[in-house]
Amino acid sequence: MNKKTVRDVDVKGKRCLVRCDFNVPMKDGVITDENRINGALPTIKYLMDQGAKVILCSHMGKPHNIFDEKVSLNKKEKKAVEALPVEEQEAQTKAYIEKALENDKKKLTLKPVADRLNELLDGKVTFASDVIGEDAKAKVAACKEGECVLLENLRFYNGETKKELEFCKVLASYCDVYVNDAFGTAHRSHASTAAIVEYGLVDTAVCGFLIEKELTVMADSLDHPVHPFVAILGGAKVADKLNVINNLLEKCDTLIIGGGMAYTFLVAKGGNVGTSLVDTEKIEYCKEMLQKAEKLGKKIYLPIDTVVVDDFPEPIDAEIDTTIVESMNIPANKMGLDIGIKTRELFASAIKEAKTVIWNGPMGVFENPTLAAGTIAVAKAMAETDATTIIGGGDSAAAVAQLGFADKMSHISTGGGASLELFEGKVLPGIACLNDKE
Repeated sequence: MNKKTVRDVDVKGKRCLVRCDFNVPMKDGVITDENRINGALPTIKYLMDQGAKVILCSHMGKPHNIFDEKVSLNKKEKKAVEALPVEEQEAQTKAYIEKALENDKKKLTLKPVADRLNELLDGKVTFASDVIGEDAKAKVAACKEGECVLLENLRFYNGETKKELEFCKVLASYCDVYVNDAFGTAHRSHASTAAIVEYGLVDTAVCGFLIEKELTVMADSLDHPVHPFVAILGGAKVADKLNVINNLLEKCDTLIIGGGMAYTFLVAKGGNVGTSLVDTEKIEYCKEMLQKAEKLGKKIYLPIDTVVVDDFPEPIDAEIDTTIVESMNIPANKMGLDIGIKTRELFASAIKEAKTVIWNGPMGVFENPTLAAGTIAVAKAMAETDATTIIGGGDSAAAVAQLGFADKMSHISTGGGASLELFEGKVLPGIACLNDKE
């Protein structure tokens, strides 16, 4: 990793604007999972211990103001607007948006995060009720060495996602040193994730310990894997992982494909997959990838048997009857929703022989206990191997945590979208903007 970290700069007495990922799950104003808060603590504590004035910022959810107004209205509101005279529609639409945003400000405030941080950091955290308003400016100015200020949700302002220069200027005025420690948003070029550096408003830009770990473990494993290198891809659609598949075939020795995306590959091989999910527009692409693997001497493992059902479970965790059939001959009235017993053994065997394993995407509808066996088998095989094991965020990370295997993995990424873009070989804006080591 050739990017500077907080260790590479003198932060004593300096204002450090730290982009964190505090987009934590909430229910009725209560945080239900503190993993992202805990992940940010090492960087925050280090800066406080070094005598920095720490200004924390993050987004939370997707407030209405970052969407197109027409998209933001629900069906009832749209109908009400359309019933009005044309000259009144714009004002009513704006009123609905403002009301929705007020509701968002109650649901998506970072105040509960500030309260929890205060408990974890000995009462040294102050919460600013805005981002670029008078409250934030006053509290940033009053921040002392070894203390923190957490700004309100960045996405309450259009300037965050639209990278507006004036918004960036105010953020930049809060810091002498910019620290990005939010890997989960590093693939987005927003004001707080990249633009304040890209616009030349901040000279010193480094990463925190969380991003340092992501780059050291995951990026280095992708660029310099110990072979045999096995990559596992699951999830619903081939379209979501087009470039990932193409890039990983260049790097790995074996590519395992499960989940909903496997059925398009099975069709590309001439199989019958019943009512299973198929991305018809990507069948030719799958054929190309199968040919590419053969040309490169790489292995692509697809399911050889499949757990099938009559209909998708509703609700998703409902009890359901299943049978197992050959993957290339799924009956016309059946839908594949998990890998079968023989496939679990095949995939586990490949994992056992590997020295490096990365995984993104479940093998089936793991939210349903009856359809979770394939995902459990992959997680268990990874937990039992001595290989470097990397979980690429998103549903895979949730599955590993839910199944109790998290502590057995070498690394679980904090960013699903960012992980996928790393797997694609893309340069992430939130990383590219940081200072290189000399």
